Amino acid sequence: MNKIGIIGSGTMGIGIAQVAATSGCEVFLYDANVAQTEKSLVNLKKVLDRLVEKQKISAEKSQDIFNKIKPCTELKDFKDCDLVIEAIIENKEIKTKVFQNLEEIVSENCVISSNTSSISITSLSSELKNPERFIGIHFFNPAPLMPLVEIIPGLLTKKKLAQEIYTIMESWGKIPVIAKDVPGFIVNRIARPFYGEALRIAEENIATPEQIDDAMRTLGNFKMGPFELMDLIGIDVNFSVTKTVYTDYFFDPKYKPSLLQQRMSEAKLLGRKTGKGFYDYSENAEKPVPQKNDKLYEMIFMRIISMLINEAVEAKRLQIASDEDLELAMQKGVNYPKGLLAWGKEIGYQKISETLQNFYEEYQEERYRQSPLLFRMQ
Repeated sequence: MNKIGIIGSGTMGIGIAQVAATSGCEVFLYDANVAQTEKSLVNLKKVLDRLVEKQKISAEKSQDIFNKIKPCTELKDFKDCDLVIEAIIENKEIKTKVFQNLEEIVSENCVISSNTSSISITSLSSELKNPERFIGIHFFNPAPLMPLVEIIPGLLTKKKLAQEIYTIMESWGKIPVIAKDVPGFIVNRIARPFYGEALRIAEENIATPEQIDDAMRTLGNFKMGPFELMDLIGIDVNFSVTKTVYTDYFFDPKYKPSLLQQRMSEAKLLGRKTGKGFYDYSENAEKPVPQKNDKLYEMIFMRIISMLINEAVEAKRLQIASDEDLELAMQKGVNYPKGLLAWGKEIGYQKISETLQNFYEEYQEERYRQSPLLFRMQ
C-alpha cells in the first residue's frame, strides 16, 4: 500500500500524512476547505524545518517528505489510492456520506478506513456497498509523536484485513494493537474514569482541580493530571467522546458525563485552545498552588486508580483485546506510567475491590460496580 489518501487536513490529518510520507508513501491530502490544507502544509514545513535544525532528519529527507504530500481539491484524485484514511469531524452522517462518495471513485481493492476515536466501525461500514474492506485505524494526537495505533475491524470487515493493516502500521514505525469494535475501543473506554472520577471529586467539592492533578502526578507518577490533560485535549472534545461512549453503552452509569464539563463547554472555556479552561493560560496568569493533604491525596489516587483498574479488568473479561495489547494501549496511547493490569497486581486486587465496594455502599450507584473478573483475580 504505497498510495495513501487522507481525508481531512486538520491537526490529525496532516499528522497522519506526515507519518505516511516519512515512511516513503505517496500521500494524497484532501479537505473540503482548501484554505485549511494550505495552512496545514505551511505548518508542516515549519515542523520539518525544526526537525532539520535539531538534526533529527536531513534537509533532503525533509524536502522528500514534503514533496510526497500532494494537496487535492477533489475526491476523485484518490482514484488510484491503495488505502484511504478519513480524519474529519466526529459525525457519523457526515463520515458515511464521504465514504459512499469515495466508494464510487476508488478501486475495489482500495481499503477504506476511519480515524474515529469512538464511533462504531460496524455502523460506519453498514451503509457501504463493500463493507468488507472497511476498518478503523485510530491514531493518537499528535500522530507523528504518539506511537500507538488502534486497529478496529467491524463485524463486516474481512478476516485478514486487521493483520494486513497491523503489518503496515509497524512498517510506518507505529505500535499497533487490535481491538474489538466496542464504544471507545481500548483507550477511550478504559481511560474514561481518569476524567470522569476526577470531575466527580471536583463537583462534590472534595478537592480542587489542582489538588487532584497534583495527587495523580505525585502518587501515580502520571505526566499530567486529569484537568491538565482535559485542557490540552480540549474540554469540548473530551466531553463529546464521553457522551458518545455513554450513549453507545446504553447509558451505563459508569460512563455518565459530567455536568461541570458541560457547563465549561457551554461557557467556551475549552482549555489551552481558548486560553482558559480549568487553568488560565493567559500570558501573566499564575498557576494555582495546591494545598497539599496526604490523606486527601491518597483517597483521590485510590478512587481514580481503582476505577481505571476495574475498567481494564472488565476489558480483559470481555476480551476487547489481548492482555498485552490492553497494557500497551494505555502506556503508548495516553502515556500511563504502567499497564493497569500490572498496576492492579502491584496494589493488590483485593484492595482495589475493597475501595470500589466502599464507594458503592456510600453512593449506592451502579457506577462503582465491580467487574465479575475482579473477584476472581484476588
